[in-house]
Amino acid sequence: MKRFFLSLMLVGAFTAQAQLRNADVYEVTEIDHSMQRNVVEIPGFDGYQTLKCDFHIHTAFSDGSVWPDMRVEEAWQEGLDAIAITDHIEYRPHKEQLKGDLNESFKIAKKRGDELGFLVIHGSEITRSKPLGHLNALFLQDSNPLDVEDPLKAIDEAKRQGAFIMWNHPGWPDDKSTLYPVHEELLKANKIDGIEVFNFTEYYPKAFDWPAQYGKAFMGNTDIHGLISGLYGWGKLVRPVTLVFAKGRSEQAIREALFAHRTAVLFQDVLVGPAEYLSKLVMACFQVRQINSGRLEVTNQSDISFKATVDGKLILLPARTAVQMDLPQQGPLVMQNCYVGQDKQLTFELYELEGMLRGAMLEH
Repeated sequence: MKRFFLSLMLVGAFTAQAQLRNADVYEVTEIDHSMQRNVVEIPGFDGYQTLKCDFHIHTAFSDGSVWPDMRVEEAWQEGLDAIAITDHIEYRPHKEQLKGDLNESFKIAKKRGDELGFLVIHGSEITRSKPLGHLNALFLQDSNPLDVEDPLKAIDEAKRQGAFIMWNHPGWPDDKSTLYPVHEELLKANKIDGIEVFNFTEYYPKAFDWPAQYGKAFMGNTDIHGLISGLYGWGKLVRPVTLVFAKGRSEQAIREALFAHRTAVLFQDVLVGPAEYLSKLVMACFQVRQINSGRLEVTNQSDISFKATVDGKLILLPARTAVQMDLPQQGPLVMQNCYVGQDKQLTFELYELEGMLRGAMLEH
């Protein structure tokens, strides 16, 4: 009798995770998560949406090991809003096996992106050794004309197509973030539009000052070649992303925001960007309720965890968590994981904090 009931339980457990395909075959269906994605909560502000983007991605069509449509699926499932396919122009070790031209990887990724309702941006990487280094051209119409010997002519062709040019990983490969004369010339001529301050698993504190100094966009991306999950694991916000404060969810809106420098960078709960936008983003993450005359309850509604110091005390504000704290009696409040320059953290003076708290305050 015990064996009979055990058999029924085992059959029940099996059939609960499978469906009958024919008289001989049961198919397990619950393990298919391909149509599920994470929902990542990062609020917008001032009418802008905050889009999570990765603008530096390689596939098997250059020196990556992943097919272009899988790049789209990785990012879609993680909860991103857009990626750019940026295969190298000059370095294509698999070109004898893969006969497509320089636009092929984008075309494959774009097809899958359209099926999922996911934004895929056409890009390519101009690849040279230092002092010039590597640059990504985004929003291209055709990558093939960039395949020329002179990299400065490739940049000019990209700009002729209306491209946004990003200077990649300034601290690579010699662990020195050096602003060479060629970069100064390109920056002043508006032939570099953004600077990548986070790349892969690295960030470049010295470069945190350059976007503000030259009026360019803060950028942060993976430069991924292998599997995202193989390097960063699986979950929400595991990779470095460029946060784009866009007027809408479209390629045109992203392009407009990048050229307007409405960006910040997020990786491992560290934010880097202009104080103008970081301050608004941080305050949009919180709701505040006054408990009594001296005490507040602060709810972090976002998927970003924050650390702050005020009155000499450390305050932890984990993602999706409410925290009670004493009403600050003196400033400033320093956001320990939010940087607006090298060794310069986002800071709210007490009078600024009081005004923002009143704006965020909920009725008791």
